Amino acid sequence: MGSLADEHLRILFLDGSRHLIADECLQSGSLAHLALYPRVIFRRALELNAAAILLVHNHPSGNPHPSDEDIEATRRLADIGHALDIRLSGHIVVTANQTSRIIVDDTARRGTFSFTLKSPDTAADRRAKAELVLTNARITQRRRFLRRQLIGAECLFVEPAWDMLLDLFIHQCEGRVLHLYPMCVASGIPMSSALRLAQKLCEAGILRRQPDTFDGRRSIMTIEPEIMHRLSAYFAEGAE
Repeated sequence: MGSLADEHLRILFLDGSRHLIADECLQSGSLAHLALYPRVIFRRALELNAAAILLVHNHPSGNPHPSDEDIEATRRLADIGHALDIRLSGHIVVTANQTSRIIVDDTARRGTFSFTLKSPDTAADRRAKAELVLTNARITQRRRFLRRQLIGAECLFVEPAWDMLLDLFIHQCEGRVLHLYPMCVASGIPMSSALRLAQKLCEAGILRRQPDTFDGRRSIMTIEPEIMHRLSAYFAEGAE
């Protein structure tokens, strides 16, 4: 919200226990014209049977400090809310990376608290995260190979679907293509069983199989985008 080009006002409607009932954008434009909108705001609060409201609006200019118009509008809304027995719990001003608060008491005034929000991920941040995910996936795969070598008894620890998915995930992260038969080899089970398992993974919406345009006898395997996203989140937390 802080990065929006236009000024927006959001209202958080709260119940008597200060639990959120609804979060709605009720106004766009300058808060200098807020005098035109109290009826809309409080009519909605009454419709929702809200006991309190919290205002949040952005400053596209990047200046997080409330303006005199912001403070005056907050004071007027607090007065109207008091008459209707609907408490104005606060008014927060946000920018792309900072926020400040208008304290609502007997007189609305500028708050003293201000903090810096987390900046949006940069290209460098995304690259670093992708490298971390790939590193953790590789470590997981190496540990699984090492477990097989050190412990043996593969039939007791086998996870063929996970082994195939892990191998394919690493290939995709590296930007490499993996065909059906090489993927099945990673399962560590007989090829016929691995092929049936791969088909089940496709039917479950986990994998996608598509013909290789350069060799119609081969199939290229990919992980569905949503599963790819979830695996990335999984390995971002660490290796097994």
